[in-house]
Amino acid sequence: MQDLKSIRVFLEVSRLQSFVAAAKSLKMTPATVTRIIARLEEDLGHQLLLRTTRQVSLTSAGALIAARYSPLVEAFDRVEQDLEREMHPYRGSLSINAPMSFGVRLMPQLLESFRLAYPHVDLNIRLTDRLVDIVAENCDLSIRVSGMPTDKSTIWRKLAEVPMIAVASPKLFEKHARPTSPEELDPRLCLSYGEEAKPETWRFENGSQKRAITAGTAVQSNNGDLLYELACNGMGIVVLPEFHVADGLKSGDVMRVLDDWTLPSLWLSLFYPPYEALPPLVATFTDFFEAFLTDVDGFDP
Repeated sequence: MQDLKSIRVFLEVSRLQSFVAAAKSLKMTPATVTRIIARLEEDLGHQLLLRTTRQVSLTSAGALIAARYSPLVEAFDRVEQDLEREMHPYRGSLSINAPMSFGVRLMPQLLESFRLAYPHVDLNIRLTDRLVDIVAENCDLSIRVSGMPTDKSTIWRKLAEVPMIAVASPKLFEKHARPTSPEELDPRLCLSYGEEAKPETWRFENGSQKRAITAGTAVQSNNGDLLYELACNGMGIVVLPEFHVADGLKSGDVMRVLDDWTLPSLWLSLFYPPYEALPPLVATFTDFFEAFLTDVDGFDP
């Protein structure tokens, strides 16, 4: 095991091309890293690394050692992981990213159920509406409500369609005429969702009829909860996912606008770093989440 530690240190130095960076990555001091490499070179009888003031590079012997040992260390780590999963199949931690509105409305129930089923799995939940760099931000998986994914560097799994609905409070139509077609929508009453400072486009369909309507600029926000509350207060019409407005439709806080017209659905997807195979805890959460959705209004599997 001590020899393996030396090899790990050598591989990290060769990967980062820096003793200082490797020491930081391994939580060691640079002096310790230097000492371990020197002892390894002495034991093997070959210089493995060339040190200059600017960088560290492999000698031919170092390149040979790195090429031979790297797959062996990776195989050893996989065996350790397999043993850990066999001994403790449902222990560990998960880092999950989710959209803000989805997280606030549905994650509490989901997480409560998951923790009851898997009490030894620690959860780190981060909510943001922006599309995160899942690799750079060290997420195990991310929940997304979006259009069809275009990122080819990650793995996507579509779980359901998310119907979009135009809604408004009945209070709004006490002061303004209720529209019967998209052309009758008043842009000043259309609350616009988006990250950028430009109005949202609503694309309505009714059979073969299609209409694209530009929402107004009177109120724009990148937060669906804020827009929903404004709609509930009678300030305007908003287009949101059905799961977001389902309770409001039942209670009468909001009502559908343009019942005969539909809007394109979004995707509810999970996306992951480019795993060769889903880690067991990630696969467990994925299966649990998919089953959870069958009991939630606002999704079409």
